[in-house]
Amino acid sequence: MPSINQAKIAILATDGFEQSELFEPLEKLRQAGAEVHVLSTKSGSIKGWDKDDWGKEVPVDKLLSEVRVSEYDGLVLPGGQINPDVLRADPKVVSFVREFFNSKKPLAAICHAPWLLIEADVVRGRNVTSYKSIRTDMVNAGGNWEDSEVVVDEALITSRNPGDLPAFVAKIIEEIEEGRHEDRKVA
Repeated sequence: MPSINQAKIAILATDGFEQSELFEPLEKLRQAGAEVHVLSTKSGSIKGWDKDDWGKEVPVDKLLSEVRVSEYDGLVLPGGQINPDVLRADPKVVSFVREFFNSKKPLAAICHAPWLLIEADVVRGRNVTSYKSIRTDMVNAGGNWEDSEVVVDEALITSRNPGDLPAFVAKIIEEIEEGRHEDRKVA
């Protein structure tokens, strides 16, 4: 079984990420011993959204174009309304998310980030959750939506909102340590 302190995890985001949904997983996964990289489609830094205004910036460790799915043991997609909406319009991001899902390694999305899962067409037939305002989007994409703090379908991890972060991060760690889910249906 892999250990979290030997894991390499990517957090994929751009400007407008929900601040707590990037910073809390970043900090908690690093504290647990994982090597965590913030990936983006732009270099330099990206700026979070904190409640009703722009928040803190975080440095981008690597451009998405510089990495491969095979380099990471897990992928985290923070929410916010702006971040996933911008990212889902980028075919390279959508392709990366789909390829990560197909790798059968842990893929975690919170809040509005499941929009990326919808765009990558990996929700169909899966047990999922999300921010309540995109519930209909998830159902229309074929997901079996439930109102729970964290839902896991094999290695696909989804949560609803910042209040679910403790359960979300704990489940990411648990799934990383379980390793690949070889029985996962490929999209």
